[in-house]
Amino acid sequence: MTLDEIKALHEKHTGVLSIYGELPVKNRTDLGKAYTPGVAGLSKLIQQDTSLARQYTVSGKLIAIITDGSAVLGLGDIGPQGGLPVVEGKALLYKELAGVDAIPLALDQTSVPEFVQTIKNISKSFAGIHLEDIKAPRCFEIEDQLNQVLDIPVYHDDQEGTAIVVLAGLINAAKVVGKSLTDLKVVVNGAGASGLATAKLLANVGIQNITLVDQKGVVRDQSTSLNDYQLKFVQSVQPNTDAHTLAEALVDQDALIGLSVGEIVTEAMVKSMATDPIIFALANPIPEIDPALAQKAGAAVIATGSSAYPNQVNNILAFPGLFRGLLENHVNHFETGMEAEIAKALANMIKAPTNEKIVPGVFDEGVVETVVEAVKQYK
Repeated sequence: MTLDEIKALHEKHTGVLSIYGELPVKNRTDLGKAYTPGVAGLSKLIQQDTSLARQYTVSGKLIAIITDGSAVLGLGDIGPQGGLPVVEGKALLYKELAGVDAIPLALDQTSVPEFVQTIKNISKSFAGIHLEDIKAPRCFEIEDQLNQVLDIPVYHDDQEGTAIVVLAGLINAAKVVGKSLTDLKVVVNGAGASGLATAKLLANVGIQNITLVDQKGVVRDQSTSLNDYQLKFVQSVQPNTDAHTLAEALVDQDALIGLSVGEIVTEAMVKSMATDPIIFALANPIPEIDPALAQKAGAAVIATGSSAYPNQVNNILAFPGLFRGLLENHVNHFETGMEAEIAKALANMIKAPTNEKIVPGVFDEGVVETVVEAVKQYK
């Protein structure tokens, strides 16, 4: 579909979302039930016990998807309004895939304390907060602070969602190439929200040889440009290499997890890796290396973030079912331990992984239900 066709479609509907009522309002009786005088009684009950708002109002099921548009994958800092089509699309996916109500919000604030305070101020209207496309390290600070002041789940899709689906794919990719998951030598290219969260989850499940690379090269604890979150990670998981550049870091490595920008990996880099390398080129809309070139260079398993190729490793597999699971099971806080459990559950959906099938497809039967059940079992 061309850009002109997409523009026409979105213009016709003024976006992709509308609000529809749960109750009919066709007569005076309907009006009294849905609005006045009926709601006055509910308001008095909630005044006496504010927890009842979750039971009697939309605040018990509505998710706020909040962005400032400062770190949109593949597009960079495009501003709050520029980020709206992304969060609006995710709100649609929540509803269509998991039956979860969500509303997109664009927040034009750069100060972390103000950002947090604004979300806190509106949080009584929502059952959960989904953060999206917020630049690191602000996203880490915002999520940490919100978790301290809110009694509803806070989830950052670029961190947790990405990490979950990458781990799910890597579990099965390791099986395809006949290597132990925990013995894999992994390069994570990209040290922002997605890259750092993914590296942390891989370390948490026992992968010890992880090299984190950013635009300046291999990240080490001596680097002067690191934020506190990056520094804490590289102090706990020191890179086991003398390499400086991405090309040097990839030599004799088993897997590349690309979470950065497109067209930065060459055929020569892939050829320099260990036997049967695993390539996750997840930058969108242009992957780090064209899958055809990666395959030509000897990659045994290739995944991208795009539906145009096999093995779409995309957050869509995680976030709709994850929040439905949180809501159905009345979970007040998203815990990092859930990530590995959800990843394993998604991986286990593929009974016989192949190089072209390491994760379920977005529309495969049971994806949402599998994630919901994993949240339930963890709880």
